[in-house]
Amino acid sequence: MVCAQEAHTQLDLERVVWVPVGNPPHRSLDRDPGAEQRVRLCELAIAGDDRFSLSRAEVDREGPSYMADTLSELGSPDDELTLILGADQAGALPGWHEPETVLERATVAVAAREGMEREAVLRRIEPLPGHERTRFFEMPRLDISSTDVRERAAAGRPIRYLVPDTVADEITAESLYA
Repeated sequence: MVCAQEAHTQLDLERVVWVPVGNPPHRSLDRDPGAEQRVRLCELAIAGDDRFSLSRAEVDREGPSYMADTLSELGSPDDELTLILGADQAGALPGWHEPETVLERATVAVAAREGMEREAVLRRIEPLPGHERTRFFEMPRLDISSTDVRERAAAGRPIRYLVPDTVADEITAESLYA
């Protein structure tokens, strides 16, 4: 939530569209509650914030959820799209499916993360055409990750204040990740 807020403000974005993953091709999610539940959690998290909206593009599309396909589906070639990534994912971009298409369709906006410096990200993506449009934005240091939240929920530890109250309530009510 903080990352989306900071990207919206610092990059002067019109809005941030949340895209819950449908079928992640690169990893399996521990105790995955399923795509529909991921959509529901995103809806709860962004409710009431006009800066944010949700797309079901990946959830409703069959097959693996590749960002190149998602970006092509989300806008026309004339639209200015920005893909918000943590530095770890931005650094992994060369290994993605069709990374050139991703960089052709969107400006990549990178939130700095511990352990992955700006220069390291740039070195990794430099061989890709379109890398020069990459933008970086500052983010307050918060040591919260989705993996940590899932692990805390699975262990029965509190997650309140780590996620919006509505999301914490849904995870508890549905015994997600337990």
